[in-house]
Amino acid sequence: QVQLVESGGGLVQPGGSLRLSCAASGGIFSVNAMAWYRQVPGKQRDLVAQITSGGSTKYADSVKGRFSISSDNAKNTVYLQMNSLKPEDTAVYYCYADLDGFLPKHDYWGQGTQVTVSS
Repeated sequence: QVQLVESGGGLVQPGGSLRLSCAASGGIFSVNAMAWYRQVPGKQRDLVAQITSGGSTKYADSVKGRFSISSDNAKNTVYLQMNSLKPEDTAVYYCYADLDGFLPKHDYWGQGTQVTVSS
C-alpha cells in the first residue's frame, strides 16, 4: 500500500518557477533516497535530481543552477524547486523512492505530474 503522492505541476511561462512535492506513505519503511525523474514522449525516463537520507544531492547537468531538490525526512517528503524554466523542461515528472522495509519491492514511483513550459 505504499504510495508516492505528487503535487505542484502545471503550466508556466518560460522563466517562471514551480515547486513539486512528493510524499511517501502507507507502510513501515526507511528511506534510502528519493529522486525526481522526467520523461518526454519517445524518450527514456531520465534522472533530474536525487537526494539521499543523509542529504547528499546530485543533479542532471541540464538543470544545475536552476533546480534544487530538498527533503523533509520526518514527513518522508521530497521537493523540487524549479526556477528559470525553459520549454525543454516540459515533461511528465515522476517521483521515485528507494525504500527499505518489509515490502514487496524496494523502489516506488509516483503517478507523474505534467509540467508544461510555454508562452
